[in-house]
Amino acid sequence: MITLAPEEADFLRRARIAHLATASADGTPHVVPVCFVYDGRHLFTAIDGKPKRVPRGNLRRVRNLRENPRVSLIVDHYEEEWSRLRYVLLAGRGEIVDAGPDWGHAWELLRQKYPQYRAMREVGSGPIIRILPERVASWQAGRDWVS
Repeated sequence: MITLAPEEADFLRRARIAHLATASADGTPHVVPVCFVYDGRHLFTAIDGKPKRVPRGNLRRVRNLRENPRVSLIVDHYEEEWSRLRYVLLAGRGEIVDAGPDWGHAWELLRQKYPQYRAMREVGSGPIIRILPERVASWQAGRDWVS
């Protein structure tokens, strides 16, 4: 497990969207935008009840995680004023969680962060992707570092 700098953790808690990268067993990448929460140890994103073209269990990200648990998640901030650009990139292991304490904890955090989840009928019924970050890289305009 890694420890994030306080400004990295704060950035993750405030961010509204991230991009989740998974890869199949043969290394074919797949990236999707996701809503997410960070609880200080794990990142969670839901396989929620929004309409999908395939059943939730057949989504590419779910199939990829079953074949290859390596994931990356990037949270970035863009503005036309480039002095405000920044990102936090996390790499680690992801897994599907269908029940248990982390599943309920994740759904509660998602409901708190996103009013849309509070309004959805099926919230709390789908699986969660739990990510344990093992590496972090971050950058912010105006700083001379990348961690």
